[in-house]
Amino acid sequence: MEKQKVKKSREELRQTLSPEEYHVTQEAGTERAFTGRYHATKTPGTYRCVVCGEPLFASETKFDSGTGWPSFYAPVSEEAVATKEDRKLWMRRTEVLCARCDAHLGHVFPDGPKPTGLRYCMNSAALKLEPEDGGDKGD
Repeated sequence: MEKQKVKKSREELRQTLSPEEYHVTQEAGTERAFTGRYHATKTPGTYRCVVCGEPLFASETKFDSGTGWPSFYAPVSEEAVATKEDRKLWMRRTEVLCARCDAHLGHVFPDGPKPTGLRYCMNSAALKLEPEDGGDKGD
């Protein structure tokens, strides 16, 4: 079943997102390694899209990839994210987008742990952690 797309104007996005969040999600930017607020977070909860609030990743699938970005071995569901080929920077990669609003989240690589063998390497700036206890912690 196709998700109903969320579309926001550039003005609305600039008002609701930080400059870094806008750059990452709308211009396919990348935060520097080890600088994002969630790269080392161990707080249980759900990682949502910073643009539309869609649930994307569960903390149970997060692992330390050593790359400096939050990494997950699977999204909350196959319908949560979309992928497309990315040939920027003279490389062939698979870009990961929020399926609901098309926000750029990061990339997926075939070098992750079991059970999927995938590494969803995401930008903290594209995510908002909703801790199980209801508060927002970036630890």
